[in-house]
Parts: sequence; C-alpha cells; structure tokens
Amino acid sequence: MAISLRGVRKHFGALHAVDGVDLDIPQGEIFGLIGHNGAGKSTLFKMMLGLLAPTSGSILVAGTPVGGRNFRAARRQLGYLPENVVLYDNLDGLETLHFFARLKGAPLAECPAMLEKVGLAHAGKRPVREYSKGMRQRLGFAQALLGSPRVLFLDEPTNGLDPQAIRDFYATLRGLQQQGVTVIITSHILAELQERVDRLAILVSGKVEALGSVHELRERTGLPLIIEVDLAPQDCHDALHVLHQVTGVKPAQTPSGLQLQCPREHKMAALAALTPLGARVQDLRLHEPSLEDMFFGISA
Repeated sequence: MAISLRGVRKHFGALHAVDGVDLDIPQGEIFGLIGHNGAGKSTLFKMMLGLLAPTSGSILVAGTPVGGRNFRAARRQLGYLPENVVLYDNLDGLETLHFFARLKGAPLAECPAMLEKVGLAHAGKRPVREYSKGMRQRLGFAQALLGSPRVLFLDEPTNGLDPQAIRDFYATLRGLQQQGVTVIITSHILAELQERVDRLAILVSGKVEALGSVHELRERTGLPLIIEVDLAPQDCHDALHVLHQVTGVKPAQTPSGLQLQCPREHKMAALAALTPLGARVQDLRLHEPSLEDMFFGISA
C-alpha cells in the first residue's frame, strides 16, 4: 500500500476535525478525497504529510510511519501542491523551481523540463509577479513534481486553470499513474473528478462516510437514473403504461415525450419494455446520477 491509515483522529479541543479514519490507498491509484468545507480533508492531508501529528492512530506513507525517524528520508518521495500556492514574486519561474529543487535535493537540471511539462517553458525567465493565477498554479504543480515523487498530494490543484490546462493536467496525472505514481487529490469541482479518479472517499464531519469507485457509489446509494424518451404525443400513452407497469413509477410527460425516474434495479426491464414500440421511439437518453448527486445524497 502506498498509504495506510488506521484509527486516525485529530482533535483541536472539542473539535474532532478527523474522527477515526481507516483508509488504504494502493500504489498507482488516483484517489479523490471530497467533502464540505470543514469536513477534515486538509487536516487529513497535513497529517499524511507529517505537518500535523495525529491525536491518535497510525499513518504509513510509502511504507514508512509518518513522524517516525525514517520519515524524513521518505518525505523526499512525496510531492505536495497546497490549495493556496505561495511563491516568491521577485524570482522568475526557473529560479523558483531551482529554489524548491535545492530544498528537495532534486537535480537542478530537471527544472527546465518541468517547466516544459506544465506549459511554462515560454515564461521561465519572467518574474512570478507577472504570472496569472493559472500560471502560478501550474508553477506550483511543477514544484510538486520535482524529484520524481512516488506519492502526490494535490489540494484543489485546478484552481485558476482554463479548460485546456485542466485537460493537460489530468493527462499528466494519467502518465504519472502509468509510471506507478499514487495521486491523492481534493477538489470542490465534483464533475471534474467524476471520470478521472479510480476511487474516492467522501468525508463528513471527520469520518469516511462512503468509499469506492463512482460506479460502486452509484450502486450503494441507490439513486434513480433518469430515462428520457422522445415520442410523438399519440404514442405517449402506450409508453407510459408499459414503463409504469415494469418500474412501479409513473413517468412524467414532457414537451418531447416522457421522463422517468427509474430505480436502478428496473433499468434493463424499462429498456426492454420500450423495445416493442420500435421506431415510434424517436430518441432515448439515460442520465446516471452524477458524483454531485451522490455527494449530496450521502453528506446531507
């Protein structure tokens, strides 16, 4: 396991920021950590990085106990991009990476290639004070990648990035995953994470309320999917009857036909029931519950 937590708690007086978390993240997984503000995500990140000591419990990162005497060496295998990137405005992009490379003991020679990797090769000699928010974010990502880390902690990493930069960012993560790098990522943009993480955990009040792949969470929450059927008005009655019969749910009529909130266990029966209508079905759309739907269903 790249990361293993057992019974991890962090209390600040009466506030139980993290309250009994057990979690295993295997090597090479892209893992999402989501929750409302104050759910404990940042506190959990800081404990896994060794920046905060847990009140109780144990944390292993890269096979090493966090806070143990060997963790200083193991920390060199970690990369971290904080939510709010703080950089030195008077340094240029390349000087900034040189600074972080010296702190990490990483070769200075890899810094130009890292700027290229995040799309900042053209701005390497420009002072950071002239960087946009998105450019600062990419420079922060570049410093997290220095030293070829085996585990990456990314806290709201796409803040300020435009759509193309977000696509490039996740393409980079997939490339790193293929090299065996483990990625733990938090984001409030749930639609962005939905198709891009292997598994995720939903934190509520310091506890892991749900854990699994997006598909597993869909199955577990049991939220209905939406079936939209486009039909001519004269065909709606027949379709409404058969859908109501097999699902137990009465479809709603829409300007283009019918809409059904279909229980997941009746999905295939509903589709089979529409087959005899043949060409009278002009179009059909299935909408699975989104990660946002599941998040609010679990954390409400």
